Parts: sequence; C-alpha cells; structure tokens
Amino acid sequence: AELNELFAGTSLLPLALDGDSGDYSRQAVCVARMGLGLRVHSGHLAAGSEEEAAIFAATELSIPAGAPTESAKWILVDKTCQVIVTGEGDDRIVDIFPTSTGEEGHETHDIRARAFRFDPAAENEGWHDSASYPVAGDNPLNGNMYKPLYFNEGQAIHGAGYIPPVPRSKGCARTFPHHQDRILEW
Repeated sequence: AELNELFAGTSLLPLALDGDSGDYSRQAVCVARMGLGLRVHSGHLAAGSEEEAAIFAATELSIPAGAPTESAKWILVDKTCQVIVTGEGDDRIVDIFPTSTGEEGHETHDIRARAFRFDPAAENEGWHDSASYPVAGDNPLNGNMYKPLYFNEGQAIHGAGYIPPVPRSKGCARTFPHHQDRILEW
C-alpha cells in the first residue's frame, strides 16, 4: 500500500495487496531505491530494515542518478529496475513507465543520444515489423513494435503487448502501447 501511494500519479502498475514480494513489488522497490539515492538493486526489501523505513517514509522521489538533466526533456531507461523515467530539466520527473529491456545476448545499450528516427506505422495502426527480428504478422500479441522511436543504431523505445518486469526484448526498451502514446505525446 505504501508503494502504491508513493507511485500514485505515475504509470507504474499498481501492486496487489497480497503480501507477495513478487517481480512487480521488487520493481517498485527498485525504483524507490533509485529515486531516494539508495543502492539500486532488484532484490527483496528486508522487513524492519532502515531501507524499508526510508522507502515507506518517502513522499516523493528525486531525479535518478545518470538522468540526462542537461536536456529540457529527457528519458532514462533503467535496466536494473526495468523502467523508463521521463523528466524535464534537473527538477522534474514527469512519469515512470514499466519497461522490458534486452535479454542476455541482446542487451539494451546505454542511451545517451538523441532519437534519430520515428516510425508511426500509420498504415498499420502503429504496428511496425522489425527488419532484424521480423514476425509473421503485425499485431500487438507477437512482439511487434508499436510506434518505435529509434536510438543507438536501431534499438528503439516502442510499445508491445507483453511487458514483463525483467529483460526479454532483443535490445529495445518496450512499454505498453498506451504508455508509448503518452511518451510520444509528451
């Protein structure tokens, strides 16, 4: 409940109040660590620890270390917590989105570059087939890219139908299609 309150107003998925410290709970704890300047990792939160007290006492998060705050608008893809953080300048987090980055052998590169291409795929309701990892049909269920925003020589931030809180992509940072629309509108 404390984590849901801390992340209210962001696009992180609300946590079930079931007492299970599963993947999504660990993702939220990881983001809290990141935004509070604690050691960032995706491990469990120890009950009764000083870390737990700090996270549960928090009412807001700071801009994460490594965010490119020299830009008026910036995006930070965090591969440890599996989130996309959007922000403005050095004083404002705009939103936090769940993501799934590149799996082993297809790691997502650190992004420190301007986006160089956008493919709205308007002729196919936003769904674009990857040239490197094509699939039989363009649709949200088979891993295609929704409105990809390209960076780093072909990797992209794009919408997809499945966003586990662990690395599962072929190098891109995927988020839900409605989150991709929000990122692009911003």
